[in-house]
Amino acid sequence: MKLSISTCLFLLLGSATALDKIIVKGSKFFNSKTGSEFFVKGIAYQPEKGDPDPGNQDPLADPVGCSRDAPRMKELGVNVIRVYQTDSKKNHDKCVKAFADNGIYLMLDIATSSNAIVRNHPYWDTDLFTAFRNKIDAFSGYDNVLGFIAGNEVANDVATTPSAAFVKAAIRDIKGYLKANKLQFPVGYASNDEPSIRDQLKDYFVCGSDQEAMADFYGINLYTWCSNDMTFETSGYQKVVQEYTGYNIPVLLSEYGCIAQRPRSFGDTKALFSDDMTSVFSGGFMYMYTQEPNDYGIVDVSYGNSDLTKLAEYSIFGDVLNKVSPNGVSMSSYKFSANNVNCPSASDSWKVNPNTLPPTPSTQACDCMRNSLSCNLAVADFSKINTEDGDKVLDDICASIDCGPISYDTSKGVYGAFQFCGREAKYSWALDAYYKSQNKAAGSCGKSILTGSVVSSPSVSDLSTCAKKATDIGTPSTNNGSSTSNGDKDSNPNSSSSSSSSSSDKSPNSGNSSSQVHILSSSMAGLSVFLVTLVTLF
Repeated sequence: MKLSISTCLFLLLGSATALDKIIVKGSKFFNSKTGSEFFVKGIAYQPEKGDPDPGNQDPLADPVGCSRDAPRMKELGVNVIRVYQTDSKKNHDKCVKAFADNGIYLMLDIATSSNAIVRNHPYWDTDLFTAFRNKIDAFSGYDNVLGFIAGNEVANDVATTPSAAFVKAAIRDIKGYLKANKLQFPVGYASNDEPSIRDQLKDYFVCGSDQEAMADFYGINLYTWCSNDMTFETSGYQKVVQEYTGYNIPVLLSEYGCIAQRPRSFGDTKALFSDDMTSVFSGGFMYMYTQEPNDYGIVDVSYGNSDLTKLAEYSIFGDVLNKVSPNGVSMSSYKFSANNVNCPSASDSWKVNPNTLPPTPSTQACDCMRNSLSCNLAVADFSKINTEDGDKVLDDICASIDCGPISYDTSKGVYGAFQFCGREAKYSWALDAYYKSQNKAAGSCGKSILTGSVVSSPSVSDLSTCAKKATDIGTPSTNNGSSTSNGDKDSNPNSSSSSSSSSSDKSPNSGNSSSQVHILSSSMAGLSVFLVTLVTLF
C-alpha cells in the first residue's frame, strides 16, 4: 500500500519528541505553548554505583541507565529530574532523548566537583567561566532542559557569605552568555536554608537594579518534615511558605525528603502540591532516586546495567505523587507586580557589599597582563602544580608585597583588576611583583615550586590598556560537543520572563563558535533523507 506524501510526513514528524518550552513569568513557571502553570514534580538523579569514571560523574552519559530509569520515572509521576554532576565532554543525546520520550525535563547543576565556586576560597575566574560555558553549550540544544543551577549551598554559614557575591556574578555572566547566544533558560540558585543567613541570601539573589544579575528561580534544600505524623504546621513548612510569600521569582524545594523515619510516607510531597503551598511554591525535587551510601534512594541500580530493584519507598512515593493535582493559574490571567527588594548591607554576619559585584572575567585582559610582565611563570605542565601548594606560595609572596590587583574584599566591594584571572596568570603576576620588589636581582624570578622565566622585552608596555579588553561574555566555549540535538528556539518571545531572551543560532556540539548555526536534529535529518527518497520515488 502506498501512502501519500502528507501522510508519510505526518507519521515521521509524529515520531519526534519535543517538549514544550517552560518559561518564567513573575514568580511562576508556565508552559509557553499551553499557558498553564508548570509545577516541578521532581526527583534528584545522580546514580553513582559502578560509575567507571567517578572523578567525572555523569549519569546522562549512561544510555543503558537512562533507558532503564526514564520509564520508571514516568511511572512515578515525575516530570523533572535534577542532575548534580555531568561532564560537558561526553555525549548525552541518547539519555536526554530517553527522558524526553517519557515527558521528563532536566534541571542541571552547572558546577562539578572540580569546577565550582568554592565556599571557603571563592573566586569567579576565566577558567571557571570557561567550564560553565562548556556546560551550557553541552546542553543548550536539548528541548527538555528546563534550566540551570549556578550554585548549590555555596554560602552555608556566616563565614562563607563572601561566596554569595561570586555566585551572583556567575549568574549575571551565565545569563549574559545565554543572551548573547539567543538562548532562553532560567538560571537559579539552591540554598541550604541556613537560619543565620537565610534572609540575607533570599534577598541578595533578587535585589538590585540589574535584572541580569538576579536569579531566575530560587531553590531551598529543606529537611524539616522528619516524621510521618508531622503536619504542614508542625514540620515548619507553614513558616517557610510565609517567609517566601510575595517573593519575586519562582521558589522550589530544590531538595526535600528527611529520612529520620523509614519508610517515608511523603506527607511533605502531599503538602508541597496542596493549596497550602502552590500559591508560593512551584514544586520540588524529592531526594533521591537511587540508593547510595547516604541511604536516601528508592531504587537500587548500577551504572551501565539494565537491572533495577524497587525499594520499599518506590511505590509509596509513586502513589503519593501520582495522586497530587496542584491548582495553578493560567499565564494569560496571571498578574504580577515585583516587590522592591533592598540588598542586605555588609555586616559581621553578611560579608558582602550590596552595591558591587565581582567583574566579568576577561581572558584577553589576563593575557594582556601576562604579556606586560618581566617575570612570567615558566612551568612546562601547569596542571602538575598542586593547587594547595601553589596557593601557599602565592600567600607567602602576598604577605610581603601588595597583591591588590589579584585580590578582593567582598565586604568593601573591592575587586582587583586581575582577580578574575586563572591561577596560572595570578601566579605569574605575583612572581613578577616579587621579582620587582627584589630589584630584579638574579635568581629572584621564581619562588619555591613556582619557577619563573625572565622576559627582557615584554610585548605590552602599558598595563592600563589591559583593563579595556573585552570580557568573555562573547567568547565561544571550548566545548567540542556532546549534543547533536536541535536548539530550543524562543517559543514565546512576547511573554514576560525573568530569564534572558531566547532562540539559539549556534550548535552546542561544535561549541567553538557562537555564530555557528545549529545542525539538524536527528529527526530533522531523517526528514531530509525521507523527503529526498519521496521525491525520487514519486
